[in-house]
Amino acid sequence: MFRNYPNLSYTVLMLLLVSSALLVFRKKGLAEGTTRQPNVIYILADDLGSGDLSCLNSDSQINTPHLDELASNGLVFTDAHSGSAVCTPTRYGILTGRYAFRSRLKKGVLGGYSPMLIENNRFTVADLMKKAGYRTGVVGKWHLGLDWAKTDASKATNHAEYDADWTKSENLALEKGITAGPNDLGFDHSFIIPASLDIPPYIYLRNGKPADPHLTDIAGNKTPRGVFWRDGKGSQRFDLQKTLDVFGQEARDFIVGAAQNRSKPFFLYLPLSSPHTPWLPSEAHKGSSKAGIYGDFVHHTDAVVGAVMHTLDSLGIAENTLVIFTSDNGADWKPGDTEIYPAHRANYIYRGEKSDIWEGGHRVPFILRWPAVVKKGGKTTQTICLTDLMATLASITGQKLDRNAGHDSFNFAPLLRSASDPAPVRPSIIHHSIDGMFAIRRGKWKYIDGKGSGGWSSKGDASEPEGQLYDIENDPSETANLFENQPEIAKELKTLLEKQKAQGYTRPL
Repeated sequence: MFRNYPNLSYTVLMLLLVSSALLVFRKKGLAEGTTRQPNVIYILADDLGSGDLSCLNSDSQINTPHLDELASNGLVFTDAHSGSAVCTPTRYGILTGRYAFRSRLKKGVLGGYSPMLIENNRFTVADLMKKAGYRTGVVGKWHLGLDWAKTDASKATNHAEYDADWTKSENLALEKGITAGPNDLGFDHSFIIPASLDIPPYIYLRNGKPADPHLTDIAGNKTPRGVFWRDGKGSQRFDLQKTLDVFGQEARDFIVGAAQNRSKPFFLYLPLSSPHTPWLPSEAHKGSSKAGIYGDFVHHTDAVVGAVMHTLDSLGIAENTLVIFTSDNGADWKPGDTEIYPAHRANYIYRGEKSDIWEGGHRVPFILRWPAVVKKGGKTTQTICLTDLMATLASITGQKLDRNAGHDSFNFAPLLRSASDPAPVRPSIIHHSIDGMFAIRRGKWKYIDGKGSGGWSSKGDASEPEGQLYDIENDPSETANLFENQPEIAKELKTLLEKQKAQGYTRPL
């Protein structure tokens, strides 16, 4: 048939083979060697609520066109949860597949001078991806502790002191950078700030070395609401208002550089510094929302995500790039903010806010796009946790997790083939608040082991029952505490919670 047109024959044959391979890939699995492994970009917003996105909340007072487009072209998870209601423990869980309460951090978050939280021998998502042949990178807010260079190396570091006192920087030679950090945890490339944008030191670290080693004292700011940062050391050229755009440009540079090697896929962990305080939208985004400067900063965040997506399109690699967008916890949207902007519900219908054990503290937006595999416009109500990244990427890259890795990570890759897959991804999920309060969810039932929110919203009072039980399926806003009406269910879930805390894992090993 093609004897007189050998080039045409070869071309058609190759097209048929590629089409066949893609069909097999879609039908039979995500990691059977039938297609090239995808690039992976994991974008983590900071303190973004489910109600902030216009695609998830029709009444949102913020326009998020790029995230809306991501959702319309991908898969939306409506029951996704961060591993904690605050940032440091959630980030630990994302990178290790392990609940952070199993680490030294039992509550709260770390400061900018805290030593590394992820243990030296802990297997990370970056390790997993390097093992699969990926180029790995992290750009953004780290907030997992760093081992800073010391002025006197003979003096031991007391982890507890630096964790508790965020101003303590004695014996730390900040201008020399760090002796251990992301590059020791599986990342080939890193460009980070140590902690949140309101916590010193204010310094960019490129592969462990300060981008600007010339330090100065940076004065803090306390007003207006949301435009807050602490006094502390920082690089002379560090500009807080430009940080978000700096991360966006660094991310695009990494993608462009990594994409040049088409034989080697890349994994980029992109933890943005927004819309966490300080709310500092650029001039181009001021006045872009009906939710004040917070809404403007969310709009700015959306634009940065859009620029990353545009880079994928311009390079022609969007089709086989898996992009995940989510948040490290719920929004820091307080009752006072609601009084000023009553139409905007940053945490949607969910009770509470960042820090809380209630849904508003840890239920987060979660959008996934992978054009080569995932059908556009899908939605799933399956419960997942941000700790599930490790097991899912292991499945996608055809790897089997060791029993000492990803202790609380479950594989949701089957949902990428069919969002209506009836098999539950995980049998249960543990929630954790800033004050160290626990909750456990199994099916529709959520048991909270204590009174109040475990965070900033409420400490509870003497008249309340000693625990809380909610039917999340029928009462997602947690309005009716059924603890006293369903004592057997509460008791059963408390027993399960204590068992999972004590045994050190939830994933079947």
